[in-house]
Amino acid sequence: MTEATALADSAAPSAEVLPAGSPPPVILMRGIRREYRMGGRGHRQAKGEDAVVVRALRGVDFSASAGEFVSVMGPSGSGKSTLMNILGCLDKPSAGAYSLDGIETSQSDSDTFAYIRNRKIGFVFQSFNLLARTTALENVELPLFYRRPGKPEKPYSARERRDRAKAALREVGLEKRMDHYPSQLSGGQQQRVAIARAMVGDPAFILADEPTGNLDSEMSLEIMGLFQQLNGQGKTIIMVTHEPEFAAYTKRIITLRDGMLVSDIAGEGKNAQEELARWKKDNALLNGKTPGGGAEAGEPGTDEPGTDEPGTGEPKEAA
Repeated sequence: MTEATALADSAAPSAEVLPAGSPPPVILMRGIRREYRMGGRGHRQAKGEDAVVVRALRGVDFSASAGEFVSVMGPSGSGKSTLMNILGCLDKPSAGAYSLDGIETSQSDSDTFAYIRNRKIGFVFQSFNLLARTTALENVELPLFYRRPGKPEKPYSARERRDRAKAALREVGLEKRMDHYPSQLSGGQQQRVAIARAMVGDPAFILADEPTGNLDSEMSLEIMGLFQQLNGQGKTIIMVTHEPEFAAYTKRIITLRDGMLVSDIAGEGKNAQEELARWKKDNALLNGKTPGGGAEAGEPGTDEPGTDEPGTGEPKEAA
C-alpha cells in the first residue's frame, strides 16, 4: 500500500448506508483522490524521483440526493476548487468513483463529459459569463442550441428553444428584460440570467461557484432567495463559497481541509427573503426614508426608482 493510499483510507469517512428502497443519490463520490505531479525536467506531469506530488484531494466521500441544497466550504488550498472541477466533469479524479445521476464518470471520454455537462449540470459562475453581444433570451438559449441529439432525445426546434428560454427567464423574474443585453442589466439581473441559463436544460443539479462574489449585500440576498425558491421546487443545488453568512442559507454544509472532508453538518436554513426585507427596512431607516413608503429599492424586473445601476451590483444613490 502506498503512502497516498494509506492517507486516503485513513481520512475517508465511512460509506453512507442508504435506507432500503431509497432512490439513488444524484451525486455519489467514493474515495475521490486527485494528485498532480509537478517539476522534473520541465515535464507537465513529471514522473520519477524528480516529481513533486501535490495531493489536492485525499479520499473524499460525498453524496447528495435530489432536492438538497449543499454549500461547499474550506480555506484556500483545501481542495474545494478541485472538488468543484470534478463535480462539474471539468476534471477527472486520479482514483475513486464518481456517479452522476446514474452515470459513472470517472473513466468517461471527452465526448461523454461534454454530454454530461450539457445535460446533467447547470453552471453558475461568479463573473456571470454572459455573451456581451447577445440578449438575455439568446444567452439562455445557448445550452439548448449546442445540445447534440442523442437517443432517445430529439434536438429542440428554434421555437422550442425560445419557449424554454422564455419560461426560464420568467421563473427568475426577468420577463421584462428578455431583450436586454448584459450591459443593460444590473449585476443581480445578470446573475439571474445566468441562473436561468443553468436551469433551461433541466439539469440533474446546479453547480454554483461563488455566485454572490461580485454582488453587493442586497443583490446577494436576492440571489440566495432565488436559489432557495428553486430548491423549494425540487432543484438540487451545490454551491461553493468561502462566506459562512451565505452558507447559512443552505440546508447542508460540507467543509474541506487539506484535501479531506472534515465536516458535514446541517445548515441553519436562514430565510433569505426575510433577511432581504429586514435589510431594506434597515437601509431605509439609515437613509431617512419611511419603510413601506414607496417602491422597494432594487426590486427585480422593474423600472422603479432605486433599481440598481446597469452593469453593477450597487444600488442607486438617493437623490
